[in-house]
Amino acid sequence: MKKKSAKNYLDLIPERNPDIASENDENGLLVLLVENRGIFNKIAQKIFKKPRVSRIHLDEQGSYIWPLIDGGLNVMQLAERQKKQFGEAVEPLYPRFVKYMQIMESYGFIKFKQ
Repeated sequence: MKKKSAKNYLDLIPERNPDIASENDENGLLVLLVENRGIFNKIAQKIFKKPRVSRIHLDEQGSYIWPLIDGGLNVMQLAERQKKQFGEAVEPLYPRFVKYMQIMESYGFIKFKQ
């Protein structure tokens, strides 16, 4: 049997999906603009009046981290910067931050460099 090598998320380097634009809302927080593509989305847009672009509102911590995800810093470095910015509010730091990165990856907002 082959063993799967476990990913050490702290060493991975995330980069943003270049297809996702962002803007600031009235509170200064980031909003990700995700275009809904594909045949099923086109049908939903016509029949159910669904929007062509979904707006994903990030919280204060997400708005701080998003611009830092540039393909240059690894997850550990990003987590340390978040800790420096928000202090005890982000504890437990690493489990929360890794889960956040996993969620961002699952939605296609980021990918990890190979």
